[in-house]
Amino acid sequence: MQTERASGGGQGERRDLKVIVGAAIIRDGRVLACARAAPPEVAGMWEFPGGKVEPGETETDALIRECAEELAVRVEIGERVGRNVRMAHGRSVLKVYAARLVGDDQPQALEHEGLRWLTADELDSVTWLPADAPIVAALRPLLETP
Repeated sequence: MQTERASGGGQGERRDLKVIVGAAIIRDGRVLACARAAPPEVAGMWEFPGGKVEPGETETDALIRECAEELAVRVEIGERVGRNVRMAHGRSVLKVYAARLVGDDQPQALEHEGLRWLTADELDSVTWLPADAPIVAALRPLLETP
């Protein structure tokens, strides 16, 4: 299995790195996890929704677009969650942001095999994609009730 490296706040990253953004959509102390439908080698593994930042697009704009495309929801983007995660091939970096649903929007699995809302205690009950796994520990405190 390929591995990723968590890196610091962007020091020393190559300028040609593609940025992949993910949304940790939090509601009522739970985070939305999405099961990949494809490609076959990762089908059934879980991830945070998101995708590539297109040229001329901000990270926030990309996340808003990706959540609309993948889940048919509007989101408000918050603070970063965890560190940058270098993807296995070394040409891209994953950046995850906390997010919340806008209005009464309910996520729909338009591009995923399934969706689950996970509490902090349930985060380890699914098999996360290797790139998303390092974010889970940083996410846990955001889900625990005070």
